[in-house]
Order: sequence, then C-alpha cells, then structure tokens
Amino acid sequence: MSLTVSSLGGLTGAEAARLLDLHGPNLAPRARPASMLSRVVNQLRDPMILLLLGALVIVIALGDLSDGIIISAVIVLNTVIGVVQELRAATAIAALDRLSAPRATVLRDGVPVTVDGSEVVPGDVVRLEAGDVVPADGAVVEAAGLQIDEAAMTGESVPVGRGPGDDVQSGTVVVRGRALVTITRTGADSGLGRIAAALASTTNRATPLQQRLARLSRQLVVLTLALTAVVFVLGLLRGEDAADMLILAVSLAVAAIPESLPAVVSVSLAMGAYRMAQQHALVRWLPAVETLGSVSVLASDKTGTLTEGRMLLQHLWTPESSWEVSGHGYDAAGTVTLSDGAPDAPGSLDLLMRDLVLCNDAEVHGPEAGTWRVVGDPMEAALLIAALKRDPAALTASARWSRVEEITFDSSTQRMTTVHHDDGHHDDGRHDDGAWWTVCKGAPEAVLDLVGSRPGVDEARVVAERLARDGFRVLAFADALSTTRPASDRLEDGLALRGLVAISDPASPHAAGVVRACREAGIRTILITGDHPATARAIADQIGLLGPGVELVEGDLVAAGGHVDRVEQIGVYARTRPEQKVDIVAAWQRRGAVVAMTGDGVNDAPALRQADIGVAMGDRGTEVARQAADLVLADDDLRTVVTAVAEGRRIYANIRMFLRYGLSGGMAEILVILLAPFLGMVVPLAPGQILWINMLTHGVPGVAFGGEPLDPQDMARPSPSPERSVLGGELLGQILVAGSLITAISLAAGLLAPAGAVQTWVFLALGLAQLGVGLAIRSPRRGLALRSRSLEAALLLAALLQVAAVTWSPLQDLLGTTAVSWSEGGLLLGLAALPGLAVAGLRLLRRSRPGSGTSVPGAVEVPGAMIGS
Repeated sequence: MSLTVSSLGGLTGAEAARLLDLHGPNLAPRARPASMLSRVVNQLRDPMILLLLGALVIVIALGDLSDGIIISAVIVLNTVIGVVQELRAATAIAALDRLSAPRATVLRDGVPVTVDGSEVVPGDVVRLEAGDVVPADGAVVEAAGLQIDEAAMTGESVPVGRGPGDDVQSGTVVVRGRALVTITRTGADSGLGRIAAALASTTNRATPLQQRLARLSRQLVVLTLALTAVVFVLGLLRGEDAADMLILAVSLAVAAIPESLPAVVSVSLAMGAYRMAQQHALVRWLPAVETLGSVSVLASDKTGTLTEGRMLLQHLWTPESSWEVSGHGYDAAGTVTLSDGAPDAPGSLDLLMRDLVLCNDAEVHGPEAGTWRVVGDPMEAALLIAALKRDPAALTASARWSRVEEITFDSSTQRMTTVHHDDGHHDDGRHDDGAWWTVCKGAPEAVLDLVGSRPGVDEARVVAERLARDGFRVLAFADALSTTRPASDRLEDGLALRGLVAISDPASPHAAGVVRACREAGIRTILITGDHPATARAIADQIGLLGPGVELVEGDLVAAGGHVDRVEQIGVYARTRPEQKVDIVAAWQRRGAVVAMTGDGVNDAPALRQADIGVAMGDRGTEVARQAADLVLADDDLRTVVTAVAEGRRIYANIRMFLRYGLSGGMAEILVILLAPFLGMVVPLAPGQILWINMLTHGVPGVAFGGEPLDPQDMARPSPSPERSVLGGELLGQILVAGSLITAISLAAGLLAPAGAVQTWVFLALGLAQLGVGLAIRSPRRGLALRSRSLEAALLLAALLQVAAVTWSPLQDLLGTTAVSWSEGGLLLGLAALPGLAVAGLRLLRRSRPGSGTSVPGAVEVPGAMIGS
C-alpha cells in the first residue's frame, strides 16, 4: 500500500503559527529550573548548617570577629560545594536532553517539511516512517504495515500494529511501516505531558543520611542548650563572675557543635559524585550519592537493563536439522553452528537464511566499530544480523531477488508475505526467464495453519511450543518457488514449511554478576516487566533471580493488592502496568526498605520518583525518565549501580569514622570544660582556642577522612536501616572511650602545668591527642596498600600548626597561648600520644577475637576507580 497526501494537505504556515501561539510549544512540562538563590537557600536549610548559623550569631554578638570568620568560611564552603555539583549535573542532563530532541516531518501547505518536535501543533498532519519518534498524541489517518514500539509508555517490548482510526502516543517509536497521523494533543495535554506535569510538582524526600544527621543535630541542640544553661546557672549560684560563666557557656556551645561536619559531608558527597561521573553516572541531586549506600532493594525493569536491549536470533530449526547462533545484539561477530547431534543440512540452512533476508523490511548499515546500525523492527533486524553471521555477503547475494508484491503484516492474520523475482541473469553468463520466490513469515500458528499437513508441520508445532515456553519469540517461515508469477489473490497457495527461528532479548553478560554482587551486599534484586511470564521467567532463571521460595507473579495480583503481604517472597513481576510499578515500590518502602528503581521509559517515571533513588538510562532513556531520576547512567550499564552503591557505603562509613573522631574530641572538650572548675581551672579553654582545635582537627583531616577508600567489609553486610542512628552499633561506645581518654590526659596536662600556662598546656595536649586518635581509628580491615596517604599528610599538617600555635608569636597573640620549653613539649607530646595508643590497642584486641580477621568472605569486588582515594 502506498500512502498519498490525498485530501490531507495539512495546515498552512499561518495556521500553524497561530496554533503554536495558542497552544504553546510541544514540550513536556518540567519543573521550573531552580534559581541560584533557591539553590543557596536549599543548602542553608541543612540542620548542621542551621546549628552553625546559630553559633555564628552568638560569636558575633560577643564581638568575636575571628571566630565568626572561621564559622562563616565553613558555611560558605559547604554551600558552594553543593550548589556547584547541582549545576554541573543540571548541565549534563540538559545536554542529554538536547541530543534526544526529536524532529518531525509535517505537511504544511501540502508540502512535507521537517520541523523541531516543539513546533508540532494540534491539527498538523505528520508523516511517520520506520525510526521516527511520534512527536505528539494523534490519530492514524492512513497506514501501511505500521508497527509501533510503545515500550516507553507501556513497558511492553513487543511492537504493536496500528491502523486508520487508532491512536498513537507521544514518545513512542515507529519500527515498521509508514503512516499519516493527525495530531490531536501536544505538550502538557498529551499523555507524556500529563505524566511530566505530575512529576514536576513533586519534591525530593529526605535521604537516610539526612534523616540520621537531622536526628543527630536535634540531639546536639538539646545537649548544647541543656549544658550551657546548667553550667551558666550553677556558676552564678556558686558566685562565679557572670562574664566568665558566659564565656564558659559559649565555649561549651562551640565545643558541642562539630563545625566541620557539613563541610565533610558535602566534600565527601561531591568527591563521590565526581568519581561516579568518571564511571558515566551523573548525579542530579547530591545527597543521592549517600542514599545509594543505604539501598536494600533494587527494582529493575527488564529490557535494556537486565537484558541487552537488542533482539538476538539464537536458534534455527528446519525439518532437516537445527543450529545455534552465537553473539551479542547487533555485533557483527558471531557464528552459526549445528546443534549437538544434529545432522548437517547446509542447503536447508541456506534457503532459510534467504527467507530471513527477503521477507524483511528492516535495514542494517555498517558495520561501525564491529556493530551494525539498524533501522526498523528489532526482530527483523535480528534476522538480518543472523544471516550476516552465516554469510557476510548475504544481503548482496539476495539483492538479485527484487520484491514485486507483498501482503503487509496484519495483526489479525499475524503474518506477512512477499513475492520476489529473479531476473534470470546468472554469474556464468546464462540467461533464462527467471523465477518467482514467495516467502511467508509470521507467528507459528498462523504460518503452520497456512501450510497445512505437509511434512514436518507436527514436529514444528512441538518445537515452537517448547521454544515459547523457554521465553523465546518464535517465527515460522514457509516458501514456494515457481517459474511463473503467482496470481495476486493466490500468493499464499502452495507454500511449504521452511523452518522456525527463536529470538529473544538475551540477558546482559553482566546481569548475573550484578544480581550476585547485590545479593552479597545484602541488596534484594527484583524484576518488574510488562512482558509475558515465560519471557520474564527465562531471563530471571538466566541471571539467578528465581530460587527456592521466590515467586513469579503477574500484574493482576498487584492490581488486587495481593502482593502487599507477600512482597518479600516475590522476585519477578510480569505483565505489569506502569502504575503498578509505583505500588510495588511503595509496598517495599512500607516494609522499611530503601528502594532503587531503574527505568528508561515515560511509563517508568512515576516509579522512579516514588523510589528512594531513581536510576534512569542516559543513552536510550526518555527525557521524562531522566528528569524524574536522581542518578542517570550515561552509558546504560547496570554495573555502575553496584559501584555507586559501593561509593555510597564508602561515604557513609567515612562519615561515621569522622563522627567517631570528631565527636570523641568534642566530648573531651565538653568534659574538660565541665570538670576543670572542680580541679581549680575555671576556664581551661577559650572559645577561640576551641575553634582553632576544631578547625585543625576537623577541617583538613576531616576532608581527608572523606577520601578514605572502601573497607571490603562494608560491601559484605546489609545496608543500615534508615531508622538506625548514625551513632548506632559500636560507634557510640567507641566515642565514649576515646573521649574519656582524651579528657583524662588533657586534665592531667592542666594539673601538671606551671602557673599561668594552664590553658596553653590543656590546649596543646587536647589538640594533639585528638589527632593521634584520628590516626588510630581508621578501619582495621583497610590494609596499608588501600589506605589514603592524604589522611596521614593532613594529620601531620594539623599537628605542626597546633605546635605553631604555642611557638609562633603571631599565633600566640591571636590565641592567648604561651611558649613551652623543649622538655615541656616532650612531656605533652608523650601525654597526647597515650589516647591514640590505647585506641589502637583496643582495636587490635577486637581483631584478635575469633571471627574478626581481616579477610571478608564474600566481599564484593567493585571497580577500584570508584572506591579508591
């Protein structure tokens, strides 16, 4: 069937301009881009930043300009890091969107013209051909063999036929045939636009780390207020000077606030985002980096994520023999070999290969870098690639058979038939009247019923059923050779069975490894697809998703709510509708799981937004999916999710390590200030001295803590629950022990100090002791080869600056310290080393317990580039 413009001349240029002005551009609604001011305000809403802002107000009110400058610098650093990362991610995503922007061929004034997809308006007549993206919702007016890939909207990976009167949706792709479509809805009015509008109105939820740090911040605020109030009131009741008590109270407040924590968190997240960008993973929202480390469930779609996303012909069968086809996707490499025990029948195979090429509307171009570029139906492309694996000249050899007639594929008959003529010219110079070759291709039942009871048909039915049960899409071929042209009304008469082919979208070579790595990391992987249960089961079996006690269910169960109580037993969901993906994700979240959801289609967008972490594909993903996601995989490689999880866990572990270090020092500062008056030292540390210690011990070393590499054990145990305190496990106990040790030697230094040098001795001992503990608390399972040398350098630099504070006169004047002699310095250095040595000794004692060795059975391997320093 040939398409003509007929009476459809399309809009005039003036009408199109008027309608464009009336309806606006054909663009999916998007959230208004955040302004620079709103990005900055967003960063300042962080609970730890609010604590620092409170401290800043206090020190400014007391006229302490130097302390105010230090705190302000920390706030500015944290804000700049967060804003810069968000802007970089937004720029990268916008670049991907521009690459995927469709164009359309419309009839204007009766003439086909190509315009940007954004310029399509209601009433436009759009001409569609294989490979085109449908630019807006519309109704088919004329069609010839039209097949649409609606996976982006429905999740169903099998193309569907559309004819006159049928609707087509924006964002779907023409894989076969041609059509004229009248546009009915554009922009926000289209189905794609309505989904995008719903997403644009939603906001990100708090990440597990944000929740934990918010709880910690509230606890620190309560502790700070309580301590300062009690100390101030008790001091006044004892008759202490009010000014001294105010200074003491402010010192307590400053000591209780880990000023560098927001900067450490932001730097760690930014470094993580940078590492992930190197692995082709774009972080759209900075806190999402850490959330990946808390993921306990990975909900994945099938096509192109756990599978290659490219159809592959894997089995060939004829009544005479059978063959296996190797290779991946549209890669030109691969072989066609006899199945085990099958007799050789090269003539039968060659004739089947000819049919694969002739009854085919797809095109292949290339190869480029070993891969063919295909246009048309993916299943038909798989037929051509298989023929090329058998004979690289297959397309050229078949070119002498010109197509002279056809019955296009129809969804009611489930088959197509083509007639080809050989002009009779032979390579040896002979010439005859030529021949006619008729080929029929389609669903097995359609073709086999047409062939009738010819030899091999009964066996073919059995083979086709077996292949379908194994999850393959099966096509049957029949053909006939004649010396005269077949009558147009009898093209399908006299056909004989030629054979069957089995096609699938095979599991990605890396999918099984991803599932295994997730399982070893305590992450449950589930498959959600719109495909047939047999197809879903085949893939799930290949990659290790199904096993004892793991169920496969269909979307009808989700629609009835039957999955809620069984969600932990279900590993595969088949024949699901887009809205059911949201229900599945929500059911896991109600169980307390942190869910990552992968997807690439418009239909995946609501589930991507519902999930704690939405992961979209950057190469084949739709713009709507990318906008809904927190993480975009620019190369569509699911392995990057595993390395991203490792990065998230590394960040979380390093933040906990910094808290162990920073809070033990903060606890020691508080205890020293509280206990010193009972030992005759009213104000053992001034606020400026505390800020100096915190800046040195938390600042550069704190950032260096964020660069520590991954502890292998962190990927061999389950993700921490979002409800678990950031100080959970043994961490609080370790903080109490280290803080008590630092307190003891700091007070001892004050008692040993000569008159007038108490603050200097306490100041020097406390600062150096904290740095020593920082060296001792690193993970016992990080070998020397894995350790970050930057941490040692940072601690050494901080120690030298701490010593300079009591030996260099400008710093002595600024901080109110006095000089110490060499012998006094040696004594204080020895005291300061004791807490670190004690912490290291306790660590060695824990390691000597049975079952606490350095090897970690089942530790998950991840790319070093992602986890190194």
